[in-house]
Amino acid sequence: MKSYRSRLASVSSTLVLGGTVLLTACAPQPGAQVGSLADAGSPERCASLASSLAGSAPVSDLVVTAAQWQAAEALPAHCLVEGYYGAHEGRVGGEYRTGFRMRLPDDWNGRFFFQGGGGSNGVVGDATGPNGAGNPAALIRGYAVIAQDSGHDNTRNTVPDHQGELVFGFDPQARRDYGHASLIRTYDLGHAMLQAFYDRSAETNIFWGCSKGGQEGMAFAQRYPEAFDGIVAMAPGMSLPRAAIAEAWDVQAFAGIFESRGEPVSAFNFASLISQEELGLVGREVLAECDGDDGLEDGLIGAVGACTTARIEPRLRALTCEADATGPCLETAQIDALVSVIDGARNGAGEPLYAPFAWDSGLASPGWSVWKIGLEPAPPSLNILLGGASLAAVFTTPPTALPGNPQALLEWQMGFDFDVDAQRIYAVEPPFQTSAWQDVGMRSTDLSAFADQGGRLIVPHGVSDPVFSVLDTIDWWNGVNETAGGDAAEFARVFAVPGMNHCAGGPGPDRFDSLTALEAWVLEGDAPDRISASAAPDGPLAGLSVPLCPYPQIAVGNRQDGQTRYQCRLPEQD
Repeated sequence: MKSYRSRLASVSSTLVLGGTVLLTACAPQPGAQVGSLADAGSPERCASLASSLAGSAPVSDLVVTAAQWQAAEALPAHCLVEGYYGAHEGRVGGEYRTGFRMRLPDDWNGRFFFQGGGGSNGVVGDATGPNGAGNPAALIRGYAVIAQDSGHDNTRNTVPDHQGELVFGFDPQARRDYGHASLIRTYDLGHAMLQAFYDRSAETNIFWGCSKGGQEGMAFAQRYPEAFDGIVAMAPGMSLPRAAIAEAWDVQAFAGIFESRGEPVSAFNFASLISQEELGLVGREVLAECDGDDGLEDGLIGAVGACTTARIEPRLRALTCEADATGPCLETAQIDALVSVIDGARNGAGEPLYAPFAWDSGLASPGWSVWKIGLEPAPPSLNILLGGASLAAVFTTPPTALPGNPQALLEWQMGFDFDVDAQRIYAVEPPFQTSAWQDVGMRSTDLSAFADQGGRLIVPHGVSDPVFSVLDTIDWWNGVNETAGGDAAEFARVFAVPGMNHCAGGPGPDRFDSLTALEAWVLEGDAPDRISASAAPDGPLAGLSVPLCPYPQIAVGNRQDGQTRYQCRLPEQD
């Protein structure tokens, strides 16, 4: 990472405080104790950051709105810095700018942590560095942490008849900032603040994010490969525009149940299409067919990708409701919809537009339903609320202005043409000079620059993720491995999490510490051959502990002498 850090050092050396050159580009002397500078964490130095950065920071039009010392309470003592930069007048939606928040701890471990965003962003994260349920936040671990809103503000940049807070998709620069462009500027600003506050740069740079945050991790690895030593990109939205097409596909598939019943297609009744009890029936059939594929019936389907429609569909068809049925059963239209959704979006020629999804135990969980069909009494399907709005406003060119109400979004998705409209994610049309796929899609299989700089990448992904398919992530890794001549595991590892929904939830083992695993890989050279994981204490598999294994290995289990043991190994081939 030397070349990139040299550039940052030269930027930082120009910062001025009180008319005097305060900072230099020198690194800590060998053996110097991290955080040992006199007054490095003082309230006075914190208060001076605004004047230090103003007019000489590596971003344009920087405004520091707060630089306040925070005494140790729930969080360790630290300097909190907030502000924004890069203001420009948008084509629609008013003035856009990138908001940020950074926390610089008094007792600094010498490491920099970039906190990824989520959803459509537009909100500045808390900059504490969350990194998974039950894990200590990065700030508590001693990291300096930065977060940002990716170039738009959901409270200021909102137009009701342009999908509300998604109006940024109508402005080329705002869309590009959302996709990737704001990331490196915020990174540079964060390093300038480190230099100004500690008189030194970070020894180690770490990124952690899930969903859109995972997409941001992929953006750094692919577009700015010298920035980070290590990245956790969990459930990465690297194919966001394609996944949004799949959401429209899902909506049309499930709407077929309304049509089979002779009912109007309503966004507000979507959750009635398949009840949680009926999904529970599907989940039980999936487990009955595939739970033992990994050697042990433990409530988890560890052999990701082996549980296919060819195996599951006959079981579901056997549960088709008869005219006089009184027991648990499924409507033909419900089975049709589920098979269509799992098998994935296709155009009229049968060519895939996005990856298929996995048959897994977590599809019987609320975390699956909330995306696919919604929950009763609320919220409506996120595939409609977020997927439809994003596809129309952000991921297609030219964008389509719609009111933000769920029914209008549903009706637009119902009219989406998978031959014609699907191509709009790749379209370039003025005023846009790049496509939505170029701006937001981060699916390159060439990570050679990242690997050459010594970068390390961990990609955990729930097998029951309802919005970003784990099979897309696995297909991507296979491409990376091919490009790397079979050596991708030297720098990038995917860990499928059976039963886990999007970023968390579901019956699977969604409690695991990916940050500690990344630290061991980056700092000690200890590549993760397994990550210990456990199921939620209040879930159906409470108490279950199982290793997450680097793909293509799976956790193979057996019971002996009343004890359950797992080992990571390649699945047996038929």
